[in-house]
Amino acid sequence: MSEANEDVCWLCGRPLGRRVQWHHVVPKAKKGRETVPVHPICHKTIHAHVTNAELARMDGERTPLLEKEDIAKFLRWIADKPPDFHAPTRRRRS
Repeated sequence: MSEANEDVCWLCGRPLGRRVQWHHVVPKAKKGRETVPVHPICHKTIHAHVTNAELARMDGERTPLLEKEDIAKFLRWIADKPPDFHAPTRRRRS
């Protein structure tokens, strides 16, 4: 399972700001209990590009998320932004 440092975002690795959300690495609907701290924009990005079923199959691992091109592109873009940076999140096209 995933390890979380409560000082940095589980997804992007940047320091956390004033607003922190807790992401279930395995969705609650799939009986997940473990949560990790993430920026709100990172949390929205996860759910914009990955379904709960996909998250459940990842079994709490971060690496499969990092390998998704849309998320990798987001992470390159967000890397130099301040911790409380916010912008609209694009949903993947169905």
